[in-house]
Amino acid sequence: MIGGRKTPEADGIVYDAYDGNWVDHRAPARLRPLLRLSRADRPIGTWLLLMPCFWGIALAANATGGFVWWDLWLVIGCTIGSFLMRGAGCTWNDITDRKFDAAVARTRSRPIPSGQISAKGALVWAVVQCLISLLILLTFNAAAIWLGVLSLAPVAVYPFAKRFTWWPQVFLGLAFNWGALLAWTAHTGSLGLPAVLLYVGGISWTLFYDTIYAHQDKEDDVLIGVKSTARLFAEKTPQYLLGFLVIATTLMVLAVLAALLPNGASGRQLLLCLCGPLVFAAHMGWQLWQLDIDNPDLCLKLFRRAQKAGLFAALFFAVGAIV
Repeated sequence: MIGGRKTPEADGIVYDAYDGNWVDHRAPARLRPLLRLSRADRPIGTWLLLMPCFWGIALAANATGGFVWWDLWLVIGCTIGSFLMRGAGCTWNDITDRKFDAAVARTRSRPIPSGQISAKGALVWAVVQCLISLLILLTFNAAAIWLGVLSLAPVAVYPFAKRFTWWPQVFLGLAFNWGALLAWTAHTGSLGLPAVLLYVGGISWTLFYDTIYAHQDKEDDVLIGVKSTARLFAEKTPQYLLGFLVIATTLMVLAVLAALLPNGASGRQLLLCLCGPLVFAAHMGWQLWQLDIDNPDLCLKLFRRAQKAGLFAALFFAVGAIV
């Protein structure tokens, strides 16, 4: 038993997948190990990767006079690309962590340690996902293409970070928020200060939600020698998370001001966009108020709701651009 649930290795089901997810119940049996490697049965990571893309597109639209038809393709391309690159990153993570995963109760049901697929087969799958993502990226402008290529560096390094630093969540944030830089650049043609502020704010947001996630595994991490901010912060986690909340919100506000004020935005447009960071902060505050770091099931539940904070911000940015 794990957290009150029967261990699912014999059925090929990954422990922390959503109950009733489409992969386990509707996908062809031969594709299930590949889709599980890509975390298609756990879509929260795709949402968390996608939110900074939406921020970048919507805030760039605010700075340049509104949305254009090309932005529809940017939204579609970023959505598909987020699914594929999150899948490639997770596959790479499972390849490099296969021995660690086999030693942790929550992760030993993943496809490689449970024997559903070999490490070589997983590597082929990672390359396939990257190549399809590249085809989408090549439809963007040159500056965005180069940024997309550079994004592979933090993706490649992240799985190893937990072995040499207490702050692996920073490396995850570097990878997961790259979309803010890329999407802004894909809309405007060049990188700008608002995108950089969004990016750094997103990294702080990642530290917030992934520290909560890491508290699920802290006991196993101690046994196998894996480092994390959950172990580093320990009982002081709420204080650190409050700090990340303040930093993320402040930088998002500054990104809005940097994008709108130099371009003569109306008071109504500015107010709408500033509501995004405020609602973003309120949702993070609600998560922090609910948090019990010694309750793994609650930590997973709160983590799964993290994307709502990012979505609220994106929606207000989008409304501001439409107005």
